[in-house]
Amino acid sequence: MHSVFGLKLLIKPLILPPAGLVLLGFLGVILLRRRPRLARAVLILALASLWLLSLPVVCDALTGLAEAYPPLDWRRAADARAIVILGGGGQRSYAPEYGGPAADPVLLERLTYGAFVARKTGLPILVTGLKVEASAMRATLQRNFGIEPRWIDAQSHDTFDNAANSMRLLEAAGIRRIVLITSATHMRRSVHEFTDAGAEVVPAPAGMLARRDPGFTQYVPNADAMLRSQFAINELLGEPVRAFLAATGLRRHGGGLKAAAPSQR
Repeated sequence: MHSVFGLKLLIKPLILPPAGLVLLGFLGVILLRRRPRLARAVLILALASLWLLSLPVVCDALTGLAEAYPPLDWRRAADARAIVILGGGGQRSYAPEYGGPAADPVLLERLTYGAFVARKTGLPILVTGLKVEASAMRATLQRNFGIEPRWIDAQSHDTFDNAANSMRLLEAAGIRRIVLITSATHMRRSVHEFTDAGAEVVPAPAGMLARRDPGFTQYVPNADAMLRSQFAINELLGEPVRAFLAATGLRRHGGGLKAAAPSQR
C-alpha cells in the first residue's frame, strides 16, 4: 500500500499541469532536430496549454465542471451526527510563527468552514488524513478556533482511506449520517467514496467557485489560476479512475450504498 501511494505521489505531479506540460515542452525541444514539424507542434501545444490553464476565465470553467454540489443545505444537516473534515491541500509540520504544525491555505479553508459548521450545528468533528495532516488539522482547530476534534484518523493516504477509516471510527459510535467537508472540486469523489463506505452524506463543499467581476484581468495569466486548474483537472480525471477501480473490484469498500443521493446542481 505504501509503495503504491509513493508511486502515485511521484507520478501524479509529473502528469498534471504545470509539470506535465513543461515535460511536454522539453520533449518538443528534444525532437527539434529529428522531427522539426512534430517538435514545433508539441512546443506550441505545451506553451498554449500553459497559457490557457493560467487564465482565470479558463480555470473558472474547469472548476465549474469539477464542482457537482451546491452549498450546504442546513435543513439536511439537522439530522447529521458528526462533521468529517478531509485532509489534503497542504500543511507545515512546523510553522515558526505558531511554534507548531499549521494548515496551509487549501486545508485551512476546509478547517475554517468546518469550524463554522460545527459552531452552527454543535456537531463533533472528525479529522482524517496522513499523520502530518491530522496533526496540523488538530493543532489549527485548537489554536485558531478553540475546537477539539472528537475523532482523529492519522492513517489515511487518500480519499478511499479517508472514507474507510472515518466510517470505522464513526460506526463504532453508532454514527452513519455525517456532514462531509472538503474542497468543492473534491466533493464529488469524496461523496462517492463515503457513500460506498456506508455513510449517509450531507455534502458541505468549501472554497466554492465565486463569480468574478468582469474585466480584462480574467484574461491575464496568474499562478493562482494555474493552481486551481490543476485541482480541477485532478478531480476530473480522478473520478473516472475511482469509478473504474470500484466497478472492477480492484478497490472497493466493504459497505453498501446506504445513502440517499444528495441533491445536485
